[in-house]
Amino acid sequence: MSTFPQPLLDALAEDPRRTVLEHGDRKVSSGELLATVRRMVGALEENGLGRGSGVAMLTGVSPEAFAAYLAAAVAGCRVIGVRPGYPPNQLRHVLTTGVDVLVTDGPTIYGRTITVAELADGPRRDLDPAGGPDDVARLIYTSGSTGTPKGCMQSYEAMSHHWSWAPDMWDDDTRDLAGHGERYLLFGTLASAVVQDYVVLALHSGGTAVIPAVDEPLPYAIQRYGITGTILNVPRLYQFLDILRARDVDTSSLSGMVVAGSPLPPHRFKEAVDRLGPVVYQAYGQSETGNLTLLTPAHIETHGPDILSSVGRPHAHVDVAERDGELYVRTRYAISGYWADDEETADLLADGWVRTRDLGHLDERGFVHLTGRARDVIIVNATPYYAGPIEAVLAAQPDVDQAYVVGAPDELTGEAVHAFVVAAPDRVPFDDALRGAVLDALGQACVPKTITLLSEVPVANSGKPDKHALRDSLR
Repeated sequence: MSTFPQPLLDALAEDPRRTVLEHGDRKVSSGELLATVRRMVGALEENGLGRGSGVAMLTGVSPEAFAAYLAAAVAGCRVIGVRPGYPPNQLRHVLTTGVDVLVTDGPTIYGRTITVAELADGPRRDLDPAGGPDDVARLIYTSGSTGTPKGCMQSYEAMSHHWSWAPDMWDDDTRDLAGHGERYLLFGTLASAVVQDYVVLALHSGGTAVIPAVDEPLPYAIQRYGITGTILNVPRLYQFLDILRARDVDTSSLSGMVVAGSPLPPHRFKEAVDRLGPVVYQAYGQSETGNLTLLTPAHIETHGPDILSSVGRPHAHVDVAERDGELYVRTRYAISGYWADDEETADLLADGWVRTRDLGHLDERGFVHLTGRARDVIIVNATPYYAGPIEAVLAAQPDVDQAYVVGAPDELTGEAVHAFVVAAPDRVPFDDALRGAVLDALGQACVPKTITLLSEVPVANSGKPDKHALRDSLR
């Protein structure tokens, strides 16, 4: 097994003339990318940075930024992607925890800073991956939705057995997905491990990563650049479908689109398939585990529409177990723990298994179904009720497009259920009908005390629906 990131270096070296990145009018060949990486490795070395150094990345999406991530990995650094949008206290925590230098697009006021341009002006060095198996390759910070962001430590050993970075680990579903990366739309933030993992899948398979104009709506970017594959979260899919309902946009070049970040309700999954054709994949994973499952168009064709309630089949190198309704997983590319947080690590890891804190089960065909979050609990009259099943009942109603449930303090019951819904196109949900559906399915304690109609759901920096904002709106 080659040491991370050697397999990608080898793939890029196979054809130095191949275009691997497009950014506006720029076309960057694999040879040019590798030359930039060599100079960046030299610049890191000149600055005393190498194996074990903490290198934080606060950059936009560009060929040079991608090269900086790859160079830091070659040098054996602990690479820390910094997501945009952290509030000041959380950003301070991320940038002062095990960070030796901050790489940016331009000068900042934080400590020791090197710009991407300065890195690209370094002396050339050979590309010999320096990371040791137990060294931390990536420190992936969580969104901070539960307070202080946690740093997920993914070792060089784990990355060397990674589901997308190591082609020797690819199973049939991964190879199928990789086949749609001929022109892959690279957007969002490179600080996201998910963004990195999927673009690397495309590069490994001979594709080109296309960086669109900033804030260009996704359907128009697909049409403009002839995109064949991309990944997006559920809120972005909803925006995508809203545009397609109102505009005639040609997305026929698209052959593989992955939806990830949170479960997609079956009726919205079906709408996406009906509008786009058999090109929609659903993926499930976590910062702590990486991608775990994939639901493919072939699965849907084989098993029929009822399979849309699942998040797919585990990858070949992923084991899934159910313990008291909660899912535990085991894979060689999972994290080794949280940075400087032994207590949370002990709560996460158990005898080689990772506690997902997601509720769900495996069906008889080997597909994973999620039913809620173990911590997404509302205590009504001293009895816990999970938000997921309530949301599923509401989202299944014909007048509802999206549904989200939170708990809030209540003088009579301790906590009460509060629902937020987005109406289906040209429909008007009636509160009594929605409450009746929940009553019939789940009982009185789960019936929402309030139902708020939204035009759109607020989205957190992680790209997921912002339940903290919804809860705060009740005050």
